[in-house]
Amino acid sequence: MKAVEGTVYKSTGSWYTVKTDTGTLISCRIKGKFRTDQISSTNPVAVGDRVTISIDENPEEGVIHHIHDRKNYIVRKSVNLSKQIHILAANIDIAFLLITLNNPVTYPAFIDRFLATAKAFGIEVVLLFNKEDSYTSQELTELRQLKAVYVDIGYHCEEISALKGTNVDQVQTLMASKVCMLSGHSGVGKSTLVNTLAPMLNIKTKAISDQHQQGQHTTTHAELHELDFGAKIIDTPGIRGFGMIAFSSQELGDYFVEFFDRKSQCKFNDCLHIDEPKCAVKLAVASGDIATSRYKSYTQILAGEDQQYRTYF
Repeated sequence: MKAVEGTVYKSTGSWYTVKTDTGTLISCRIKGKFRTDQISSTNPVAVGDRVTISIDENPEEGVIHHIHDRKNYIVRKSVNLSKQIHILAANIDIAFLLITLNNPVTYPAFIDRFLATAKAFGIEVVLLFNKEDSYTSQELTELRQLKAVYVDIGYHCEEISALKGTNVDQVQTLMASKVCMLSGHSGVGKSTLVNTLAPMLNIKTKAISDQHQQGQHTTTHAELHELDFGAKIIDTPGIRGFGMIAFSSQELGDYFVEFFDRKSQCKFNDCLHIDEPKCAVKLAVASGDIATSRYKSYTQILAGEDQQYRTYF
């Protein structure tokens, strides 16, 4: 029996494709139960994980018996098993969230949940406002108003067309030499973007469902792709629901960047920015320095109302 180290490139739920440090792809299964990073998840092994595997008689199959410490990871609640979480990807340098104004709609509440979760796990996020070639002038105005909310906070935002290739070169520059995660609703153009960046991969894409204006899942399992300009992309299945993990009420505001920046100006150190007097966050909302949509997302998460958004995604 030989032990080797490698990186998980694909997960199908029961089998994992591991690329060893010598460049060999091995189909692996897990042995026993894993509990890593003190979390309990529906998938103990995630794409991007560094692992040690053992290879026995069959050189094309192995067993994962150790998961190395993760630099970071990002999770969401399991939609079907709400008390459990699902690890989307691990050891990420940067996450790209694709956003569309319509066809399908990306609601601000979804964006804010994703950003708060990424902030909590120490992952940099770039927002890609996709399908800019398909909007009317009025829709472009609406998109740029939404984009301005996040630019003002300090997030890097790009308007792109994955289909036409518009500004994809800027995305490529941001991705170079990094392990990147692509995320967003089904139908926002993740697979199209990967195909534009790396045509040789020929990722399958599907049209938007006319009946529900939702994307149809084309990526069914997370997978890591190597691109010829030195980047690695973890393509994740489209997310229709992004249930928040359990943040304490005291820490949630720390993951809203503009709230945290004003926290020290509140009268009370433990201010929740709800009913307290002389709250700097509420004053900033009233003056327009903090977007109303961001404050609404915050209060909904604080009240545990994220469940209702699952039907939209």
